[in-house]
Formats: sequence, C-alpha cells, structure tokens
Amino acid sequence: MRPEDEAPPEGRPHAAAPPELDDLLRQVARGDRDAFEQVYAQVAGPVFGMVLRVVRDRAQSEEVTQEALVEVWRAAARYDPDRGSAMAWVMTIAHRRAIDRVRSAQAGADRETRVARMDVHRPFDEVAESVAARLEQERLRRCLGGLTDLQRESVTFAYYGGYSYREVSELLKVPLATVKTRMRDGLIRLRDCLGVER
Repeated sequence: MRPEDEAPPEGRPHAAAPPELDDLLRQVARGDRDAFEQVYAQVAGPVFGMVLRVVRDRAQSEEVTQEALVEVWRAAARYDPDRGSAMAWVMTIAHRRAIDRVRSAQAGADRETRVARMDVHRPFDEVAESVAARLEQERLRRCLGGLTDLQRESVTFAYYGGYSYREVSELLKVPLATVKTRMRDGLIRLRDCLGVER
C-alpha cells in the first residue's frame, strides 16, 4: 500500500488546502462575498494584532480593524500581485488606517492643548522644535518613498509594526535571507537619503 492510499488519522478525509489569499482577493474584486468571508478568516487575527501594536487601545483597534477590512472589500480590484503578496497588501492598508487613527487622536489632543494654552505665548524654541520635527517627518516620508516596495514594506513592518525579521518574512511570503538583505539595503538608502553619518 502506498502512503497516499492510506486513510488519514482518525478516519477523517483529507482537508482541502485553503485557497490562496491572492486567488481569494481576485474573487472578492468580482464581488464574491463567500471569498471575502475566507479572506476575513485568514487575515482578521494578524491585522488586529498589528493594529493593536500601533494604536494600543483595544476598542479603537477593533474599529480600525473593521475599517481596514471594509477597505479590503472595496479596494480588492486594486490589489496587484506583482507589487507584493496579498497579506502584505492587506497589512499595508491596515497599517495606514492605524497610523491615521493615531494621527487623528494626536491631532485632537494637540487641538485641546492649543485651546488650553490660547492665552499663553509659546516660546520661540517650542515653535522651532515643532517645525523641525515636521520637516524631519516629511524628509523621512520622502526617503521611504525612494525605496523599493519590498524594502519599504520590510522596514515599515519591522520598525513601525514591531515585527521580527522572521515575521516580516512570513507576512511578505519572502525568504528570510531576502528580507534581511532588502532591509539592510533599505536602511542604507534611508541613511544616505537622510544624511545620517556612519
């Protein structure tokens, strides 16, 4: 008897492998709700975990996760497998949503602070620091835009999402050595772009 002819343990039939996320997204792009339920089942946990690490509030993280998955449903037709894995595409949408939520919360807190200090004159040094910080953020955003998609995704997941090299490798479905190389190259390009001395 050949191994493939043997019955599976406990008499259960072989379970069919779940469809690939790429294939499911193509079906979702055509409006297939069943395919979206399968996408949801595969990505909801990882998306929530990453969002929670960024937002740090469970209730808001649940909201952001739902918003991100609704965007996946609406934007599935824009997924391009040539630009990265399906999981990376989903996680990028979720990460952007999480960052937007943090920025929105920060903007609200900043507004409250400004209102509370309306009669207080801000010293020049505070204004200068604020301007310098915004300029640095813009420079970093521009420099990240100069990386390849794989470099940018790897750096973003590792440094903003808190993922290890191995987790980034699994998320992007790329060999671990490739992730390490792309991240090293990306960080060198970022350092050069930002003018950081060695």
